[in-house]
Amino acid sequence: MRYYKNCFREKDIIIFTHHSCVYWCSWYFGVQTKMLMKTILVIGAGRSTSYMIHYLLDNSITENWKVRVGDVSLELAQQKTVNHINAHAMVFDVNNVNQREEEIQQADIVISMLPAIMHISVAKDCVRFKKHLVTASYVSKEMAALDEEARAAGITMVNECGLDPGIDHASAMKVIDKIHEEGNELTLFKSYCGGLVAPEYNDNPWGYKFSWNPRNVILAGQGTAQYIENGEYKYIPYNRLFTQIEKVTVNTNTGSTLMFEAYANRDSLSYRKIYNISAIPTMLRGTLRMPGYCKAWNVFVKLGLTDDSYSIDATDNLTYQQLMESYLPAGKKSCTQKLIDLMGTEMDAETLYKIEWSGILEDKKIDIEKIKMSSNYVSPAMILQDLLEEKWKLQEQDKDMIVMQHQFEYKNKQHAIKKISSSLIVRGQNQTYTAMAKTVGLPLAIVAKRILQNKITTTGVVIPVIKEIYEPLLFELELLGVKFNESEE
Repeated sequence: MRYYKNCFREKDIIIFTHHSCVYWCSWYFGVQTKMLMKTILVIGAGRSTSYMIHYLLDNSITENWKVRVGDVSLELAQQKTVNHINAHAMVFDVNNVNQREEEIQQADIVISMLPAIMHISVAKDCVRFKKHLVTASYVSKEMAALDEEARAAGITMVNECGLDPGIDHASAMKVIDKIHEEGNELTLFKSYCGGLVAPEYNDNPWGYKFSWNPRNVILAGQGTAQYIENGEYKYIPYNRLFTQIEKVTVNTNTGSTLMFEAYANRDSLSYRKIYNISAIPTMLRGTLRMPGYCKAWNVFVKLGLTDDSYSIDATDNLTYQQLMESYLPAGKKSCTQKLIDLMGTEMDAETLYKIEWSGILEDKKIDIEKIKMSSNYVSPAMILQDLLEEKWKLQEQDKDMIVMQHQFEYKNKQHAIKKISSSLIVRGQNQTYTAMAKTVGLPLAIVAKRILQNKITTTGVVIPVIKEIYEPLLFELELLGVKFNESEE
């Protein structure tokens, strides 16, 4: 064996070493040949990207990838790339057309972690420049409209490829396809998911802390929930959403049980066709929260504090108590008593404690200037978000938890009723490597890898409900600790 500086040669392989990493290239008849390096463009380096970027960088050596991570915050992008030899962190402005087009043209695949409303400009560029795209967001009408063009361009655009939506689709379709393949008739499907704080770190009366985009939590459920139950269509408007809840019990790996309440997601009906269960009499998709959460959150909804549609006339001296007074009937009673009177029988001691604990009744100044830094207006929802971001902050020692459960009922060939429960519980490591980041980010990274390996050949705008995507995705997720436990009655 002959040694070189920072490398050694053995037979027909040259191995280069750099710190703890190992890089290789084939060597044949004294001529070094390199695989063509592929480029992954990651747009956004927020809360949910830690596991994803770590996975991409870990695989970048053997797969020969360059991973370019862009964010409005260079510091954030640098934190996620940790000076890796195959990574490049940069300031990225998706509204800078020249930069966006240049970066997308350089890439082989784009992973967009932008807010859902900002994907479309990226998606259109991906179609124009024939670059693959992966996102965790729901397929919008604008995204769906690109399907034909994407297929014509020969590119794959996988959306709804995170946790919920994402892992829920893949894990549900695995069971649904098996039920159908065995000649059985699915009669009920319910799917629930929640991003929560692990019980041992649950130290606030709401039982909730932010592990993902706080804005999405504040605005959750707005619109009208739609589902089907025993063959009847059901609609729940936003003003009643948090009053019509279900109780859900999830078994843990240790044999204990966890109790939750669930409210309906906005649209369960459209997934009947997507899941190939158009004739199913009962289908519901819902969100999990700790018991008591929904009743207290409904106070904010009823007051109008989750409204993001208008700007209030907020001075720098406005206090939370004054804000509350502006949403309550006039009178000489205390702010708290007015709130109790307004809510009537919906207000009990436990609910009032949650509201008081939030700080919304305190005579404390609202940081209007801070809120204005992220927008040119100040809505009630933005004020509530700013308040709860501090109250519901995931502390350094805290760990979050993802809980998902699917419930299936079907008739077999003998017309006997069978039930299947499929549950997932994932716990985070710390504030950076959260369960939310793991379950949102890893599916994106795994699917991106398989697209670059030419192992996903379906083109157009798709979600992970086809076997080509969901079978290997679930297999690798299980190897990485994201495993469903199934039981049948």
